Amino acid sequence: RAPRHIGMNSLFSGPEYKSLLQDLLGKGYRAVGFEQANAARADLILRHDVDLCLERAVEMGRIEAELGLNAIYFVLLTSPLYNALSKAGMDCLAALQEQGHEIGLHFDASIHDAADLDQAAGRECDLLASALGREVTMVSFHRPAKRYLGDPGLIGGRAHAYQPRFFSEMGYCSDSRGGWHHGHPLDHEAVLQGKALQLLTHPIWWIGPPMAPEARLMGYLEDRVAGLDADLAANSSTHIPGRLRIGGGE
Repeated sequence: RAPRHIGMNSLFSGPEYKSLLQDLLGKGYRAVGFEQANAARADLILRHDVDLCLERAVEMGRIEAELGLNAIYFVLLTSPLYNALSKAGMDCLAALQEQGHEIGLHFDASIHDAADLDQAAGRECDLLASALGREVTMVSFHRPAKRYLGDPGLIGGRAHAYQPRFFSEMGYCSDSRGGWHHGHPLDHEAVLQGKALQLLTHPIWWIGPPMAPEARLMGYLEDRVAGLDADLAANSSTHIPGRLRIGGGE
C-alpha cells in the first residue's frame, strides 16, 4: 500500500488529529496508560510532550476528551518558555486533569550534572506531585540523548517513556519537528498488525489551522509577545501595552 504523508506538515491541525484518533479507534485501539499497555494487543498510549505551550495542550486535551480518550501530558518544570507552577500554568494543569488526563514530568537532563540526574528527576517529580496533589509516576526525557533510548532503568524512582517495554517492544511513532518524518502512524507495522503503539505528539504542531512548522512557531512567538506585553503592563504601571513588536522592541 502507498505510504501516507511521510514528512508532510500541511495536514497538522486539530481536525486532522481528531481524524487520526478516530481512524485508530476504528481499528480497535483503546487508549490506556503506560502501565496498563500490553505490547501484544491494540493498546494506544497517547503521549504528549509539552515543550512550548500549556494552553495549546489544554486545547488538544479537549479533542481527546470529546472522544472519551485519556492521554498523559508531560510538562517541564525548568522551561524558559512557560511556568507550569504559575497561576496560569496550574489552571492549565487543572483543566487537563478535569478532562481526565494524567500529568507526568518532562525532564530536561541536559541542565543537570550527570552525577545528579536521578536525584534531580526525583526532586522535580516530588515538586510537581506536591503542586498537583497527586503522585507523578511517569517521566519523559526532553530532547533525549541516545543513551536514554531503550534504557531499562528507572529515573527518579519512576518509569520513563523510553524503557524497552514502551519504546522497542511496542510500536513508537512521533511527530518530531512537525512532521511524520519516520512514517505516518497508520502505516506503522504495529498498527498494521493490531499491536500496541506509543504515539508521541506535541500540542504546538496541532492547534490552529494547517500550516508549516516555522509558520506555526512564528504564530506562537506572536502570542508570547502579546502575552508578555499584557503581563508587563499588569506588573508595571510605567509600561504602556500595545507597543511591543517582534524584532523591533518599543
